Amino acid sequence: MPALKAEEPGQEETVQNGGDVVYEKEHDDGVSPSDLSELLKAGTVEAHDKAENTQFVKDFLKGHIRKELFKLGTVALYFTYSALEEEMDGNRDQPQFAPLYFPEELHRREALAKDLEFFYGENWQAVVQLSEATRKYVDRIHEVGRSEPELLVAHAYTRYMGDLSGGQVLKKVAQRALKLPSTGEGVQFYTFDNISNAKEFKQLYRSRMNDLDLDQETKHRIVEEANRAFGFNMEIFNELERVGKTIKDEVLDGGLPEYDGKGDLSKCPYYAAKTAAGGGSACVCHLAMAVLRHPTGQVVMSACIALLAGVAAWYMM
Repeated sequence: MPALKAEEPGQEETVQNGGDVVYEKEHDDGVSPSDLSELLKAGTVEAHDKAENTQFVKDFLKGHIRKELFKLGTVALYFTYSALEEEMDGNRDQPQFAPLYFPEELHRREALAKDLEFFYGENWQAVVQLSEATRKYVDRIHEVGRSEPELLVAHAYTRYMGDLSGGQVLKKVAQRALKLPSTGEGVQFYTFDNISNAKEFKQLYRSRMNDLDLDQETKHRIVEEANRAFGFNMEIFNELERVGKTIKDEVLDGGLPEYDGKGDLSKCPYYAAKTAAGGGSACVCHLAMAVLRHPTGQVVMSACIALLAGVAAWYMM
């Protein structure tokens, strides 16, 4: 299994990729403000903050994520990474990108395919569709890969470095909120089996970025492209937010839970909230249905019907 190994202070660090090639890593002690990693960090702060403050992401971080939207988000990621990794494969020998080519460690397409099979079944490829916002992102990645491959650095940085950082938080949130298996099904995307130490790998990646033979003008173009990539991600988040508004509340979780006749229904906060929002009519209907489902309720209802029938017969005589 590929691994990262930290050597003694002052020595080099190495990383072994899936192709059994060992790369040397220099420490980041001499990072300069003009280095690409620093330019990207400083130049994307605003875009990063805006992305994290979209309503979809804020709700996600609070655990307010519905399964259908999570599934659609996974679909968007699948198409995005399929495009990105196709272009990375095609440019793996391009000098201005080659040092950042880590297919065994980073590529996510296969993991996302496993997640989609978990959510949609074996026939998932016939079910998933490319959304409009994702299509724009995918088209831009292909355009860059074919005409300006050096800008792939921006898209790789935006996605993979985020996946190795905040993505690990989202994994835990999704597992709890959606009650996904602790064994990892449904969140394989966030699992990097071939990276044993994410912090060290990110240091290596940034070091490689800083060593790319790029002039300042190209570096600034990469920063601009990274901001553009954040913009595409925000468009997808906003698209998911709009889709969420078209889905009836709680339908995806099976609707209101059935009342089993135990406990005081009026004291249930879930039903209380629904009553407040719907003026009480919904709760009355659910209460009536709950009574009818219960054997005792059915007996009482039958007795009432029989009594009413008797009264009606007496009245008609």
